[in-house]
Amino acid sequence: MKNGSRAGVSVSGRRGLFLLVVLTAWLAMGATSQGARIKDLAVVKGVRDNQLVGYGLVVGLKGTGDSNRASFTTQGLANMLENLGVHVAKDDLRVKNVAGVMITAKLPAFAKPGQKIDVLLSSLGDARSLQGGNLVATQLKGLDNMIYAMAQGAVVIGGTDEQKHETVGRIPGGATVEKDVPVSWVGRETITLTLNNQDFTTVSRMVRSVDSLLGGPYAVARDGATVDVKVPELFKNNEVSLLAALENLEVEPDSIARVILDERTGTVVMGDNIRLGRMALSHGNLSIKVGGEEASGEQGSLLTIEHGTSLGEVVRALNSIGVTPRDMVSIFQSIKASGALQAELEII
Repeated sequence: MKNGSRAGVSVSGRRGLFLLVVLTAWLAMGATSQGARIKDLAVVKGVRDNQLVGYGLVVGLKGTGDSNRASFTTQGLANMLENLGVHVAKDDLRVKNVAGVMITAKLPAFAKPGQKIDVLLSSLGDARSLQGGNLVATQLKGLDNMIYAMAQGAVVIGGTDEQKHETVGRIPGGATVEKDVPVSWVGRETITLTLNNQDFTTVSRMVRSVDSLLGGPYAVARDGATVDVKVPELFKNNEVSLLAALENLEVEPDSIARVILDERTGTVVMGDNIRLGRMALSHGNLSIKVGGEEASGEQGSLLTIEHGTSLGEVVRALNSIGVTPRDMVSIFQSIKASGALQAELEII
């Protein structure tokens, strides 16, 4: 009995000590790191939303529903009334107060029966507005054609009077989950983390951080976006605690240099470490020089920029002399083509 008792205390003690070490390391890293949490950089394989879809009828509209040209609406209304014990010929129906709608919803991971989820409704026919309507009970199905939720309720149209899009509406909490998507973590040998934005440097840093947290070589990078984490023996049947520690672990992310330019507004989004190499550019009556000596006697506006200047400073300088968004796009494309911009340029 004494030996058995000592063995039991030993295993429990090792487990408690290991968890304490992991927790202490986790808190210490969180206190000193300047990075982002893994939960903000990556997703856990198997934890995902599922798309639901259904067809339904919005009733109670004030003459803004579908016309009889929307045959699916009259057919759907006739079928619904038939199921309720009301026998009516489809051709006798007038559906100006009814609209056929497509209903979509996201079933979150771990959603359980009885929980509420939001739904989005979009008119399928020629209805002018869904304002003031009510959705009749509708089945929402997954890609496997199984029913996962039932939707019903008053339709809400958002936006101001000038911005309303009245053929699309929402029902907050308008669907009740009837069936869950089972996901079990107990007994798993490996947990897989997938980066939202693939990057080999970030993956490498994630592996080092996880190994440091767990105190051994438990993480393996499979590619530039995937890290497999072997579940330590003392976390067996307690994988949720391991996930909690992993997702709050902070990692400093890295990414390629990217410049995003909105042609309509002239808005420029970029990182803070993008710099320009030597170049000279003439655009209309504007001349831009990066590096070298300032030339004299040139026509038009001359913008002289020191070698190694950040792109942000160039943007501010261009804005200060009134460069239009369209000209800004042309200038950036030319700078990129010249090889002076070592970054990915995206025009939206």
